[in-house]
Amino acid sequence: MINIKNADLINIDDDYETAINKAKKLYLEGTIFAYPTDTIYGFGANPFNEEAIKKIDEIKKREMGKQYILLIGSIELLLKYIEIKSEKHLDFLLAIWPNPVSVILSLNSKTSEILKTKTAAFRIPNNRFCLKLLKTLQMPLISTSVNRSNQTPLNELNLIEEEFGSELGAIFYTGKKSFPKSSTLIDLSDSIPTLVREGKIKFEDILAKFK
Repeated sequence: MINIKNADLINIDDDYETAINKAKKLYLEGTIFAYPTDTIYGFGANPFNEEAIKKIDEIKKREMGKQYILLIGSIELLLKYIEIKSEKHLDFLLAIWPNPVSVILSLNSKTSEILKTKTAAFRIPNNRFCLKLLKTLQMPLISTSVNRSNQTPLNELNLIEEEFGSELGAIFYTGKKSFPKSSTLIDLSDSIPTLVREGKIKFEDILAKFK
C-alpha cells in the first residue's frame, strides 16, 4: 500500500513567523507550495531551481518552457536581475508598486543565461505575507495560478487541498476575505508600457503614472 502524504495546512493568521520560516525551508529545498497573494492563490517555488520549475510544470500539466510571474521584494533587489532602459522606467516602477501589476522587463545577461529567456515578468505584491517572505528570501519567488492548464484557478482552501494536496509540500492560507482576480500584466521591455492582460487594475490608470 502506497502512503501518500498530503500537504501541511498552515494558517498564516495563526502563527505568522512559523509560516514564513516553513515557506523559506520549502523554497530552499525546491519544494512546491500554495500561498495567498495580493491577487489569487499561487504556486510558489524557487525560479532558479530547474527541478522545482519542472515540478510546477508537471503539477499544472503545462507545456514546459513557458515563463512564470516572479514576485520580488524591492526595486533594489530587482535591479540585480534586470536591465533598466531609462530613469523614466525606474520612476514608473516606483510609482506603480507594490500593487497587483506584473511587468515584463528585460533581464541582464547573467539572469538571462540562467533562466534561458531574455525577459521575465516581475511584481512587488501588495500583500504582507508575500512581502515578509520575499524580504526573508532575498530572492524572487514564482507566482502562478493554482490550477491545471486551461482550467479555472482555485482560490479556496478546500478546493486547493482536494485537487493538489498530495502534490504540494504545504498550503498556506488565510481566513481574510480576498477578491480573486489576476494581476494586470504589462510589457515594459520596450520604450513604452503595452497591455498584455488587464486584471485588478485598469491599464489606463497604470499608464497615467508613466510620465
